[in-house]
Amino acid sequence: MSHTSLSSASAPIHSVSDYLDCMQVVMVNTTLPANIGSAARAMHTMSLSRLTVVDPKLPIDESSVSHAAGGSDLLASAIIAPTLESAIANCQLVFAASSRSRHLPRPVVTPTQAAQIMLAFIDNQSALNTQGKEDLDIDQADDSKNKPNIAILFGREDRGLTNEELACADYHIQIDANPNYPVLNVASAVQVIASFIFAYTQGHVQANAKTDDISLDDNKSVTTQPTVDVHLRQQWDEPAITQQQLQQLTQRTTDLMVQRGLADSEHLKSLPSRLSRLGSRLQLDQKEYQLLSSLIAKLSKV
Repeated sequence: MSHTSLSSASAPIHSVSDYLDCMQVVMVNTTLPANIGSAARAMHTMSLSRLTVVDPKLPIDESSVSHAAGGSDLLASAIIAPTLESAIANCQLVFAASSRSRHLPRPVVTPTQAAQIMLAFIDNQSALNTQGKEDLDIDQADDSKNKPNIAILFGREDRGLTNEELACADYHIQIDANPNYPVLNVASAVQVIASFIFAYTQGHVQANAKTDDISLDDNKSVTTQPTVDVHLRQQWDEPAITQQQLQQLTQRTTDLMVQRGLADSEHLKSLPSRLSRLGSRLQLDQKEYQLLSSLIAKLSKV
C-alpha cells in the first residue's frame, strides 16, 4: 500500500448513474417513518436509488410515502434489514455520517473527499473486474454481481450512530456546520451528502470524457488534481474483501489471541475495534484474506 493521489486519467468511462448505482444509503433504527420518506426524496433528487433501512422502530407507511414525493419508488424497493451487519455484509467500502469524533475514530473526510474516495474505488474495482473477464474471455454483458458496493450509514434522529456502529465504517463523513450546533436532521444530512456526491460524480464523468477526447485527438495525457490524498492501492490484482469478511477476520483474530493468552475474553475492551480499524487501513483483497484465514486456522490448531 502506498500513499498516492487519486487520478481519473486512467479510469474507465462510466455514466453518472453507473457510479451512483454502486452506492446505497443505509438508515439505522429510524424513529419516524416520515423521515424515511424525506430521505428517499433527498436521494431521488440526487439520483441515488438504493435505500436500506435497518430495524426501523416503525415500518414504512403512508406518512413515508407522502414525504417521499417523487421518491416513492425508492420506498417500494427499499430493503428492510434486521441488523446493520446483514445490511452491509456485501459492501467493500463503508462510510458513516457523524457530527462529532468518537472513541477510536476512523479517518474523517468531508462529503467531497468522500465522493472522491468512492469514485476512485469504483474505478479501480471496475477496471479490475473488466481485466479479469478479458483474461478469462468471459461475457461482460451482465456484471451486476461484480459491481462495487458502497454503503453510507445514517443514524437515529436523536442520537445518531453508536460507537459500535461507527466502528463498522472505513471513513466518517462530517459536514461543515455551525460549531455551536453541528447537528442535522437525518434527511437533511442525506440531502447534503448526496448533493456533494452527485456534483462530484458529474464533474468526474465530464473530466473522464474530456480526457478520452484529448487522448484520441491529440495523444495527450491529462491528470486531474485531487482534493485530498488518501491511502489507496495504486493497483489491485484481486477484488477487495467485503465488510462481512473483514468482521469475520476480526473475530477469528480475536479468538486466536484469546486462545494464545494474548487477550482476556472477559476484558477485550477495544481490541475488536482496533483490529477492525487495522483491517480497514490495510484494504485487504480476496487473496490476502485467504492467506490470513489459512494462517489463523493453522495457528489455532497448533
